[in-house]
Amino acid sequence: MEGNNPFNSRCLQELQANGQTYKYYSLPSLNDARLDKLPYSIRILLESAIRNCDEFSIKSSDVENILNWATTSQMDIEIPFKPARVVLQDFTGVPAVVDLAAMRDAMLRMGNDPQKINPLCPADLVIDHSIQADVARSPDALRMNEEIEFNRNKERFEFLKWGQNAFQNFLIVPPGSGIVHQVNLEYLARIIFNSNGYLYPDSVVGTDSHTTMINGAGVVGWGVGGIEAEAVMLGQVISMVLPQVVGFRLTGNLPQTATATDLVLTATKMLRQRGVVGKFVEFFGPGVEGLSIADRATIANMSPEYGATMGYFPMDHKTLDYLRSSGRTDDQIAYIEAYLRAQGLFRDFNGPDPEFSGAVLELDLSTVVPCVAGPKRPHDRVPVSDLKNDFLTGLTGLVNFKGFGVPNPDATATFDYHDQQTTIKHGSVVIAAITSCTNTSNPDVMLAAGLLARNAVAKGLTVSPHIKTTLSPGSGVVTRYLELAGVLPHLTQLGFALAGYGCMTCIGNSGDLDESVQKAIQSEDLVAAAVLSGNRNFEGRVNPFTRANYLASPPLVVAYALAGRVDIDFETEPLGTFEGAPVFLRDVWPTRDAIAQTVSEVIKPEMYREVYTRIAQGTPSWNSLQVSEGFLYEWKAESTYIHNPPFFLGLTADVPAIKDITDAYVLLKLGDSITTDHISPAGNISKNSPAARYLTSRGVQPRDFNSYGSRRGNDEVMARGTFANIRLINQLVQNPGPQTVHFPTGETIDIFDASQRYQQDGQQLIVIAGKEYGSGSSRDWAAKGPFLLGIKAVIAESYERIHRSNLIGMGILPLQFKQGESAATYGLTGTERYTIALGGQVKVNQMIEVTTSDGKRFEVMTRIDTDVEVEYFRHNGILNYVLRKLNKA
Repeated sequence: MEGNNPFNSRCLQELQANGQTYKYYSLPSLNDARLDKLPYSIRILLESAIRNCDEFSIKSSDVENILNWATTSQMDIEIPFKPARVVLQDFTGVPAVVDLAAMRDAMLRMGNDPQKINPLCPADLVIDHSIQADVARSPDALRMNEEIEFNRNKERFEFLKWGQNAFQNFLIVPPGSGIVHQVNLEYLARIIFNSNGYLYPDSVVGTDSHTTMINGAGVVGWGVGGIEAEAVMLGQVISMVLPQVVGFRLTGNLPQTATATDLVLTATKMLRQRGVVGKFVEFFGPGVEGLSIADRATIANMSPEYGATMGYFPMDHKTLDYLRSSGRTDDQIAYIEAYLRAQGLFRDFNGPDPEFSGAVLELDLSTVVPCVAGPKRPHDRVPVSDLKNDFLTGLTGLVNFKGFGVPNPDATATFDYHDQQTTIKHGSVVIAAITSCTNTSNPDVMLAAGLLARNAVAKGLTVSPHIKTTLSPGSGVVTRYLELAGVLPHLTQLGFALAGYGCMTCIGNSGDLDESVQKAIQSEDLVAAAVLSGNRNFEGRVNPFTRANYLASPPLVVAYALAGRVDIDFETEPLGTFEGAPVFLRDVWPTRDAIAQTVSEVIKPEMYREVYTRIAQGTPSWNSLQVSEGFLYEWKAESTYIHNPPFFLGLTADVPAIKDITDAYVLLKLGDSITTDHISPAGNISKNSPAARYLTSRGVQPRDFNSYGSRRGNDEVMARGTFANIRLINQLVQNPGPQTVHFPTGETIDIFDASQRYQQDGQQLIVIAGKEYGSGSSRDWAAKGPFLLGIKAVIAESYERIHRSNLIGMGILPLQFKQGESAATYGLTGTERYTIALGGQVKVNQMIEVTTSDGKRFEVMTRIDTDVEVEYFRHNGILNYVLRKLNKA
């Protein structure tokens, strides 16, 4: 750690805590007046730069740039950052391990030592995305879903277990343990690292955009693509533009009827209106002191939805309280507190505030009201009092992010559900899921759901049996405190039986609806609704049969399940009757005081220790897996789950020349807000898709297709699932869906099939898009898939941060129209052919001329934002860059 660090003499100090002596790089030792004015999040970046300074990857000038943040953050100055660790979930983690295995093969082919390919910093992978809600509303749902999960994914799990044995510094948290971000918060987070007697702040990048949840505990961290995470695992620094920091001041206290979910949806709307893409948001003010770490984590988790790189809460006494309550040891807490105070990183929210970028946002917590978000995006906030009117207006409105364009708003469908006649209509709830780290990490909202269920059962209320209700907690700790509070039986009685520990419905693993429900929805083309506590309620994500999907707090999920519809006014319409009297939501809603009292009674440190001790020992199913112990993976030609990817085939030690893009066809012409849910393969594999045809040709039966997420380790499946979203609107064709025009023949065919024809004929491809291209979760396959489809460049009006980086990571050139310009400005139809002359080089944000086959000319800017990204693009991707670097070393 010390090496030739020029800051050793000034900053390397000793610290006493609990009778032990530690070393650390002291920020106050800089004796720089600018330090006290820095936002706390920037101080963490500063400490990392000082500690890792080697005058090569991190230089003294980088330290000066961070210290001079007030000025340099306005100038798009590039800085390097070296995170302390990496966290992965299995959907994105499997392809990362596949790539590492393939890189070992490539290193061997280049005549070098394959074991040079190893994580150089701690990497933790939590298997949480594989379990599906195949069984619901049954006391046996958990056992049955976990059995199905293991049978479906045994090959993937064997591969991951091989990786755990083959790679150093690599920990696997087995299936059935919980959601990655909640496990990260409750167990994996160090808060302050103690590495052989050296103390330094925990920091993390993760292969899921909601890695930001850890910001609630004061840990700097955010989501990156799997490609970038692999580079960090291999010892590379992250190159980033020194961010502006938006201050968000909180005052007051939440009212009795509001939850942390309502607060985050309110803050999300404010931050999106402000515009915080590429920025840090740092929360401060006296209102923060009243928020638990779980509340803060709920707010931080939603950073991707409000567009920020981070939503950061500095560490304070609540952080220490959380560490105690979650089972950390007294020794850990002692050196953590001593370090924070010595470094000036311990926050007093009633003390002086640092400087922020521009005007500070302010929110009085007492003004927060119950709300939801939807019906197609997690940042479209709707107060609960307005939802009925909002839904009914959108039902017949123009098709957009609110509207459905329904011709018959009064349509109903009557059907037999298990010999019980049932009627549904537009707005009927068919899925109600308490799911996702957004809320399941928060005891307040989870116990609120349980208390509401208890009160509802006492009033004789029930949930209609055709509604698919599930409870998928973020860790076993949740089950423990729901049991201690005595509310788990009431949730189960209402249908919210424990279905599994994982993301489940939030990521599209909602499982099939009953066939009778599906047919009823189809028969009248109903806009059926899902209400879930997870923030991945993008269009087409939750379930193909739910067109209206609302993000809500766990107690509101229970409330809408009881109501059976989203077009209800809870103030004037009852949930049901009890002893002849109407029962309104207000009659069963628990107060914040009641919730707080229950939390204080049931949250015990021992439950965290017990749960995570069991996880560390591994489950019987996981421990029973038999895998090879070689350091090279033995690829199986018959496998449809794990496949040796083509990314490194033909890789040479020399860097190839940059070539022009010439006479490229447009594979897709897209509008605004195309998310990674539209691009990346996700959800179930449609039985008439190219991926289904491939699997059928390999002898796989439709019942065993599984999901795209479970097959992320097979590039041949994933390439066929790229742009396969049924809601994708490609302006080259008339109807939504995964098709495009193959211009040489004029045929409308599947996007994958068109790309194959183009590539076989040696023709290059581009994509044209609108604003916020690639928003949503950070998915490596949203870049890997287009690479395999032969896409060389994207021309868009703007990009989501992670996706732009991932495109470069795969050697795809992100180009951006000038401010205020778009495809419409130049009358681009997508039928033209495009030539992009690069002249053998690319530069940071350079202007490049594009010419079309019909004589149009216009300039676009390369969204290659740093010198390091230039190097990645020159090498045709970040992993190629790392391989060549390690080979040369």
